Amino acid sequence: MLAYAIRRLTYGFGVVLGVLGLLFVLFFLYAEPIDMAQRALGEKAPPEVLQQWIADHGYDRPWTEQFRDHYVRMLTFDFGRSDLDDVSIARRLREGAGPSLSFTVPQFFLGLVLGIGLSLFVAYFRETYIDRAGVVLAVLAMSVSILLYIIGGQYLIGKVLNWFPISGFDPDPSVLPRFIAMPILIGVLSAVASDVRFYRTVFVEETSRDYVRTARAKGCGDGRIMSRHVLRNALIPILTRVVVAIPFLFTGSLLLESFFGIPGLGAVMVEAIHGNDFSTLRVMVYILSLLFIVFQIVTDFTYTLADPRVRLE
Repeated sequence: MLAYAIRRLTYGFGVVLGVLGLLFVLFFLYAEPIDMAQRALGEKAPPEVLQQWIADHGYDRPWTEQFRDHYVRMLTFDFGRSDLDDVSIARRLREGAGPSLSFTVPQFFLGLVLGIGLSLFVAYFRETYIDRAGVVLAVLAMSVSILLYIIGGQYLIGKVLNWFPISGFDPDPSVLPRFIAMPILIGVLSAVASDVRFYRTVFVEETSRDYVRTARAKGCGDGRIMSRHVLRNALIPILTRVVVAIPFLFTGSLLLESFFGIPGLGAVMVEAIHGNDFSTLRVMVYILSLLFIVFQIVTDFTYTLADPRVRLE
């Protein structure tokens, strides 16, 4: 297992280097410094002001020097300052991580429990009207845009029923649940249909295995078979889907944070896109790539916990 871990970490580091090279090409070789300065300061800014902005941000240096600085800074997590307002990007990430995680983590666990529970229920009644109705409803729910969930939820829950604020955020623990309740609810509702569709397929496939027939022959009830044997043997595809989703908890949700006014990392990315803030966008893409690679490696090791027959060689 140690050799496998070293090999995977080596591959992962190679992928990180490749991602950094691609980011440099996309964000700095493709874009001209004068265009970046005009987007940050405005097209009517005087030429001397634009040149001073380019010099202050180091974009007037040879590309080889910028290339080396790009790798060194990203690998040492020295993210520098924003092109838009010169604020430290690391500080902006620290400030945005809390608001993002405050609603993405509860949304993730609530959606996971609800998705697996509903999928087990539908799969338990496979080839019945309950199963068919569950599949049809899941497909219909998946066909609806998340924008409709957000706008409909804000109108119905926020305006008509007045249960929660339509938008806004307050980190005070006494009022925080009121502000994040509706984003969590809408996030779960918009994603649970695809979870049910996927997990139901996994569970139905497992119910056709020999061990299920053996368990029934021994007198084991269907409820116990579904909750203990089928669920346990379906852990590998579940872990694959779950662990891959974890990196996106840290980067927040672009749409939910924008519509609900949550100052998280998703809002940071949206602001960077609108303001052509290449430095911040580069860091956000790099962090997401890094987390994705790390959790891909973690996924491999969780397989051995879910199924002792799996060997990492």
